Amino acid sequence: MRVNHLLPLVLAAALLSGCATSGSGVSTADYQTFDKAAQTATSPSAALARLKDGNARFLAGESTDRDYAQQINATASGQFPFASVISCLDSRAAPEILFDQGIGDLFVGRVAGNIVNDDLLGSLEFGSKVAGSKLIVVLGHTECGAVKGACDYVELGNLTGLLDKIEPAIDAVPVDGGDRSSSNAAFVREVTDMNVRLTVTSITQRSPVLAEMVAAGDLQIVGAVYDISTGQVNWLN
Repeated sequence: MRVNHLLPLVLAAALLSGCATSGSGVSTADYQTFDKAAQTATSPSAALARLKDGNARFLAGESTDRDYAQQINATASGQFPFASVISCLDSRAAPEILFDQGIGDLFVGRVAGNIVNDDLLGSLEFGSKVAGSKLIVVLGHTECGAVKGACDYVELGNLTGLLDKIEPAIDAVPVDGGDRSSSNAAFVREVTDMNVRLTVTSITQRSPVLAEMVAAGDLQIVGAVYDISTGQVNWLN
């Protein structure tokens, strides 16, 4: 019988952080490496605002000029990310870049179609319950190959099982008589949005640990879609 099911995670966190806080070095006026105190003081809404501000800088061509060597030194003894992102494998949608964040700022899990499975849920539980992340973002993107493949019911090795996980989003988009394949850009976008929304919902449905944190106000879970043609993140919640 497990007396404390979080104990192994707590021990893992201690190993990961070295039981020490990172430095608070600054590479520019806009960037400060998070230490434990700063992470603890950050609310879920403040974490979301930080990502929105970062994407605004990215869009404006004003991304922070970071000193990565300094950030490596500052995070060598511990990490205190303020947010976690589940995003697609797509090479054009890198969360750290489009949100203008640095080393040690984000936990990122990437998988085609930005779906969640038990392994990713466990990773999110670690990131929030043990390591202190205040926000989870499910980040889809336009022109998603996984969504298009699911719309066309593509079958290819292990990819087939992954695409099956997107089918609930296809079924949830109302039938309007239009083409329901990847040839219909509007339909693909609807499925993309729906897939993000269903994934956001499934996280709390499948994880009592994260659901409890959300209920207590210690965590927020939101969905967004990144437009690969403009660089803008559009928030769904």
